[in-house]
Amino acid sequence: MSLHRVFNLSGLGVAALLVFPGGAWAATDDLSAAVKAVFDRSAPAVVKIQAEDNNGPLSGTGFFIDPNGTIYTNYSVGGESHDIVISYGTARCPATRIAADERSGLAILKIEAEKTPFLPLGKASSLGIASLVMTIGYPLDLPVTPNVGCVGGYGISDGNRYFAVSHIRANVPAQRGEGGAPLLNMNGEVVGILESSAAGGAGCFALPIEAAEKVQGDVVRYGEARAGWLGIRFDKSDTTANQIEVQGFVDDSPAQNSGIQPGDIIIQVGDRKISSLEDVLNAAFYLTAGEEVPLTISRSDPAMDTAEIKVVKVVPAPNPLAPRQEAMPMTGFTFSVRLGNAK
Repeated sequence: MSLHRVFNLSGLGVAALLVFPGGAWAATDDLSAAVKAVFDRSAPAVVKIQAEDNNGPLSGTGFFIDPNGTIYTNYSVGGESHDIVISYGTARCPATRIAADERSGLAILKIEAEKTPFLPLGKASSLGIASLVMTIGYPLDLPVTPNVGCVGGYGISDGNRYFAVSHIRANVPAQRGEGGAPLLNMNGEVVGILESSAAGGAGCFALPIEAAEKVQGDVVRYGEARAGWLGIRFDKSDTTANQIEVQGFVDDSPAQNSGIQPGDIIIQVGDRKISSLEDVLNAAFYLTAGEEVPLTISRSDPAMDTAEIKVVKVVPAPNPLAPRQEAMPMTGFTFSVRLGNAK
């Protein structure tokens, strides 16, 4: 049995007859209720951020990650700004920048408060293609606003530039002012942080929450983000290879005297499996200078026509290519609102 409903498309002056299989309307209502439940529960922990930088006033979005007033947002909102003010509910208070990491595009702020609402953190790695996600942000000069879509894919490049780590590409509309907004799964857990728009604003790229937590972990332990570096050379021209072979080493790099040899196949870095150059870039992002990491390699023995699996431990050095902490971002886009220039 089909259920018929008529919608008046007043803008066109016509009526449209939509036919759905029985039960489709109930499913739509259930989805709407689920979205509203996530929004109602999560919106109190999403904050509007207003600040100044060298180009004038700006406005963006952030969210609390704990009850102590710690806030995640993106670099373009909180990385170099000053006179930062946070608004949530009826509260309005100044914020201090704890850390700003240009490489990931993350900024960490904090307010002085006895107790704040906060969002639980999930796992971006648990998302699949077509997983439903939503953002909650402050677009332009509008009130806190939800947007719903699905995961379209993952990528380390938007086509014009490279991110430092693979980002979530979500088919969720994004507008200026929503930079730093949380990307939520349908359990209301943060799985990413909105970094930039895609497809002319019809979608967005989001930093995986695991990447933000890597930076936060560095800040807690060392007082700053500590990008690591091994100095292994690969053949970057072969983008179709399903295995990654060591070509050589940078002189005086941690990997040079680690026991790894040219011709070795990198199978795993830490707990991250390697089968593509994008996997290598992702694994490199999660290295921390001074923290030993095991590399699982496969080494061929031509004489025996066999391959031996070895685990080699290497201590990464500070990444000489990592940008300084308080520099203009090289990855992502400026995605805040210039007050007085909303167009």
